[in-house]
Amino acid sequence: MSLIPSIFGGRRTNVFDPFSLDVWDPFDGFFTSALANNVPSSAREKSAFANARMDWKETPEAHVFKADLPGLKKEEVKVEVEEGRILQISGERSKEQEEKNEKWHRVERSSGKFLRRFRLPENAKMDQIKASMENGVLTVTVPKEEEKKPEVKAIEISG
Repeated sequence: MSLIPSIFGGRRTNVFDPFSLDVWDPFDGFFTSALANNVPSSAREKSAFANARMDWKETPEAHVFKADLPGLKKEEVKVEVEEGRILQISGERSKEQEEKNEKWHRVERSSGKFLRRFRLPENAKMDQIKASMENGVLTVTVPKEEEKKPEVKAIEISG
């Protein structure tokens, strides 16, 4: 992990990672900037949940993706595999409806849609992907195919 903060908004992605589909967004953070004074608060709230943070680690047996999705039920999250070995994780947190006799003093929890996509490596077993959700943490496990080690055959030297 780099000790130097990124000039592109402090994102923890690696520009040299061929499997990451994160793309620098020039409008990332636009709604939180000083220019956003005329933007309604509902637009700022929706943008806050738009980019769910994900961890991706590789073990000897699998690729493991984890996402913190507090307050979401598993029915509100979709995990899909697209053509071209693309893992797509998406979902939506709805905004709480205001009742006529209620007065909100502060709204800090974010709402809105999120979508994350990752290109899986060649060794991923696409037909054995499993997902589980426990205590607001989504875990997607993508098993890896065993590496086929080249067979080494000793050749007898005559003479």
